[in-house]
Amino acid sequence: MLYYAVVTATSALRNEGRRAAGGEEPAMANLITLTRLNLLFVLVASAYWAPPAVQLANAPLIIVIIALDGVDGYVARRRGETSRFGSIFDIAVDRAVENVLWIVLGNLGLVPIWVAIVFIVRGAIVDTVRHARMDASASAFAIMRSRLGRWLVASRMVRGAYGGVKALTFAFALLLQPLPQVAPETWAAAGAPLQAVTLLLVGLSVALCLLRGMPVVAEFIIAERVFTPKRSALAGG
Repeated sequence: MLYYAVVTATSALRNEGRRAAGGEEPAMANLITLTRLNLLFVLVASAYWAPPAVQLANAPLIIVIIALDGVDGYVARRRGETSRFGSIFDIAVDRAVENVLWIVLGNLGLVPIWVAIVFIVRGAIVDTVRHARMDASASAFAIMRSRLGRWLVASRMVRGAYGGVKALTFAFALLLQPLPQVAPETWAAAGAPLQAVTLLLVGLSVALCLLRGMPVVAEFIIAERVFTPKRSALAGG
C-alpha cells in the first residue's frame, strides 16, 4: 500500500505539473493530500532517530496529519476539485499513513504487532473489493448501497469518529514513547496505567476498523452471489 501511495503521489505531481504548465491552477486538495504523505515520512524518521525531547512533537504532528485528511476533502468540495483520482489518492494515502504507523508502533513495541496485521489484511481486502465495484465515475464511498453500509462507511460522522479514535491512539502511543527518558519519575509511577489506556484505544480502533470494513465485503458477497450456486449455461438443455 505504501508503494501504491508513492506511485499515486508521483502521478499526482505529474498531473499538477501539467496543469501548472498549461496555465491552470493546481488542484489544492491533491497537494494537501501529498503534504500528508510527506509529513508521514518526517514522523517516521523522528520516531526512530530523533532525540526523546524532539519526539514529544510527534503526537501533535500525527494529529495534524490526520486532521488534514478532512481538510483535503473540504477543499475539494469547495473548489469543485472532486474526482475519481482524488478519491483514490486520498484513500491510498490514508492506508499508507495508517499501515505505516501501525507497523512502526508495533516495531517499536508501543502496540502489539498483531494490530498491524489486522489493519493491513483488512485494508487489502476492502480496497480490492472497492476497486472491483467502482465504475469510471463513482467515488470509493459511493459504491455502498444499503442504508447501514452508507452510514458506517461513508457518513461524515462515523468517518470522523473513526479518524478521531485513530488519531488519539497514535498520538497517545507516540507521546508515551519518549516519556521514560524525558520524565522517568512520571513513567515509573504511571507507566502501567498509561499503557493500559493505550491498549484500550487500540482495541477500540481495531473494533471500528473491522466494523466499517464488514459492510463493504458483505455487500460485495451479496451482489456477486459468491455463495449462491450458479446454474450452468447448459442446464435445462
